[in-house]
Amino acid sequence: MEYRQEEDSLGQVRVPASAYYGAQTQRSRENFNIGQEKIPLQVIRAYGIIKKAAAKVNCQLGLLSREKQKLIDKACDELLAGKFDQEFPLVVWQTGSGTQTNMNVNEVISNRANELAGEKKGSKTPVHPNDDVNMSQSSNDTFPTAMSISAVRLIEEKLIPALIEVKQILEEKSKQFEKDVKVGRTHLMDATPVTLGQEFSGYKSQISHGIEALEKNLEHLKELALGATAVGTGLNTHRDYAEQVVKEINSLTGINFTSAPNKFEAIAAHDDLVKTSGALKTLAASLLKISNDIRWLASGPRCGLGEIELPVNEPGSSIMPGKVNPTQAEALIQVCIQVIGNDTAITVAGSQGNFELNVCKPVMIYNLLQSIELLADSCQSFANKCLKGIKVNKAQIEEYLKESLMLVTALNPIIGYDKAAEIANKAYGEDKTLKEAAVELGYLTAEEFEEAVKPGEMTEPGL
Repeated sequence: MEYRQEEDSLGQVRVPASAYYGAQTQRSRENFNIGQEKIPLQVIRAYGIIKKAAAKVNCQLGLLSREKQKLIDKACDELLAGKFDQEFPLVVWQTGSGTQTNMNVNEVISNRANELAGEKKGSKTPVHPNDDVNMSQSSNDTFPTAMSISAVRLIEEKLIPALIEVKQILEEKSKQFEKDVKVGRTHLMDATPVTLGQEFSGYKSQISHGIEALEKNLEHLKELALGATAVGTGLNTHRDYAEQVVKEINSLTGINFTSAPNKFEAIAAHDDLVKTSGALKTLAASLLKISNDIRWLASGPRCGLGEIELPVNEPGSSIMPGKVNPTQAEALIQVCIQVIGNDTAITVAGSQGNFELNVCKPVMIYNLLQSIELLADSCQSFANKCLKGIKVNKAQIEEYLKESLMLVTALNPIIGYDKAAEIANKAYGEDKTLKEAAVELGYLTAEEFEEAVKPGEMTEPGL
C-alpha cells in the first residue's frame, strides 16, 4: 500500500495515499484497535447534514467564503449519497466525546473539497478540516446533534411505521376474532371466558401506548446541541448561528428540530437518549408479552394449546420431520432481550456526565440505533410473516371451553361462592361436567344451569 505523510498538532502521521481521511483518523485507527463495532453510518449521514448546514450558515453570516462553502457543500452531498462510506472506519470504542469521528468527517469532507479544487489529499487548502469544515463547531456539540438527528430519523422513518403496521394488523385480528369465545387464563390456569378478539385488542392497546410514549419522547430528542461548542457557552460562534443552523437542518431533513434551550444540559447529559431508550425498553416488554402469548396459543399442534394456527414459513427441525416452530415469535423475543440489555448500557452511560460533558456518547448512540433498527425490522417481519396469517382453531377453543371448570363463576350471584366451589371440586374430582355436579348436589336443575351458564355472555359486564 502506498502512503502519504500528513501532519497534525502532534506531529507527522503516515496515512494511506488513497484515503480521504487524514492524520487524526489514522491515529484513532492505531490507538483504538478495539472490537468490530463501527460508528453507525446513520451517524455519519447526520454529520453530513450538520457540516452542510454549518457551512451555509457560516457563509451567510460572513464567516466563510462562498467558494469554500460551495466546495464543502458538494463534498457533503457526495457523503450523503454514500460515496465515502468506506472512509469511516472508526470503532465505537474511542474517545467518549466522539472527537475522532467528528475529525474523521472533517478530514473526508476537507480532502474531497480540496480534490474538487484541484489540490491533493492532505493539503488542507483551500479548505481546512478544523478552520473551515469544523467552523463554529466542537465535537462536544456536533456529536450529540448527530445522535439526535440519526435517532429521530430512524424512529420516524422506520420504527413508527413498523409499529403502526403491527397495530393495524392486531386491530384487524381483534375484529376478525371478536365472536370466538375461548377459555381465559390467569396464572397459566383456566379462568373465565374471553374472546380471542378481546385478547388481541389488549395487544393492540399495548402497541398504541408504546407509539404514544415514543412520540412524546421525540420532543426532547429533537432539541439540538449545535451551537454549544466546547462547554455549552457557544464560544467561537456568531450570536445568530445556533438558531439559523437548526433552521437549515430542518430544511435539509424536513423534521422540526429545535435549538436546545439549555446547551449545558444538551452536551453534559443525554437524558433525551435515556428516556427514548426507556420507551424502546417498554415496547420490548410489550412485544415480549405478545410474542410469548402467540407462541403459547399456537403450541402443539396436538399436544399443546393449539387455539390458533400460525403461517408455515420453514421446516422447524433438522431431525424431526414435519415439525414447524413459531420462529417469527422467537426472533422477536431475542430482539426484545437485546433491546432491554441495550437500555441498561444506555442508562449507565447516561449517568456519566461529568461536569460539562458526558463522555460515553458513542456507546449510547450505537446501542440506541441498534435497538431502533432491530425493533423496526423484527416488527415488520413479525407483522407480515406471522400476525397477518394467524387463523383460529375453532374446534379446539370450543372443546376447551366446554371442559372449563371456571364457567362455574357464573353461578356465584345465584348460589354463592362456596356452593359454586363445591360444584367445581366435585366435577373435577369425579370427572363429571359442571352441570352433572350441580344437579347431583341439588343446587340447580339442568334447565337452571343452562340458563345461568352461557359462556358468550360471560365475556361482557353483567349478572
